[in-house]
Amino acid sequence: MNLYLDNAATSYPKPESVYQAVTDSMRTVGASPGRGGYRQSLDASRLLFAAREAAARLFAIDDASRVIFTHNATEALNLALRGTLGKGDHVVTSSLEHNSMIRTLHWLQRQVGIDLTIVPADGNGYLDPADIRNALTSRTSMIAITHVSNVCGTIQPLQEIARVAQQAEALFLVDAAQSAGAIPLDVNQLGIDLLAVPGHKGLYGPPGTGLLYTAPRVSLRPLLFGGTGTSSSQTEQPTIMPEGFEAGTHNLPGIAGLKAGIEFVLSTGVENIGKHEQRLTTQLAARLADSTAITLHGYSDSCRHNGVLSLTIAGRDAAAVAFELDQRFGIAVRSGLHCAPGAHRTLGTFPEGTVRISPGWFTSDEDIAFVADAIVQCIP
Repeated sequence: MNLYLDNAATSYPKPESVYQAVTDSMRTVGASPGRGGYRQSLDASRLLFAAREAAARLFAIDDASRVIFTHNATEALNLALRGTLGKGDHVVTSSLEHNSMIRTLHWLQRQVGIDLTIVPADGNGYLDPADIRNALTSRTSMIAITHVSNVCGTIQPLQEIARVAQQAEALFLVDAAQSAGAIPLDVNQLGIDLLAVPGHKGLYGPPGTGLLYTAPRVSLRPLLFGGTGTSSSQTEQPTIMPEGFEAGTHNLPGIAGLKAGIEFVLSTGVENIGKHEQRLTTQLAARLADSTAITLHGYSDSCRHNGVLSLTIAGRDAAAVAFELDQRFGIAVRSGLHCAPGAHRTLGTFPEGTVRISPGWFTSDEDIAFVADAIVQCIP
């Protein structure tokens, strides 16, 4: 049996429509968008536009031109942070952040001279908005947090944190790597100024896709420089949205697949997908709860966590458990620090890390029963 339970890293399998869209784009379009006036190039431009429109529908974005396509959420976070912050700016972030966020912030601290405050979450991975408010200074220009921990799945109170950002007149950057496609996100209702999203996780798109939403009040500097298909006579990089921030040839087959993935999420229903994943992780936690050798990290209340479950087994190395699950049972899970060492320090699982199980839409109840039995068999 081959059972994939690492959807927090990359969703698999994809909907059949995603595979078909990638193939069709390469076979029937082939050209680059915005790089010619012939029919194939115009078809490519229409496809790119339609993909932006689909993303705008998913996140309730009023103007689809505010959707910038990137190669992943890491690039989106780099653009959001390096494209807005300058010397003396103060940023408030959390102890839960992925290295995509925290490494970029530390680079800006060293190279640019921003000030950085890291607010600790509690032992369940929850970030108290009052602690964020207490970390503000007169120079706070941004609050930058992950919506859902990629280690333990704890959901952060975006609405309350957004109010803190608004009161401080600071930009609100949200890393939606673990929530996009599973938790409804309305950028206007939530007061999100910058939303970084991977395409290859909850949106069921191919690897090498992602996007950044930027609110109209955000003044953004390009991260990359080069051809945009517009303003070609200028030697300076244009800053027109979105072309000025998408230098170089687009990954059109990937974006075609991302469009199909987003349409799958829209038709299936974000809440339906999220509830399915939550139900499965809750079911798995319940099956493992009676074992004194297994520690589950984060909240047990399904309303407070997304479809991610982290565990440790007494007397067993996390990597060894993951290896055994793969080799003995054909189960693919993630072990280690999950590129978020601060989160593991917060949870008390550093430096060993955890075994992370993350089901997806295509995971069944039978799959969860199988993995629960396999985990129990890994207990020494």
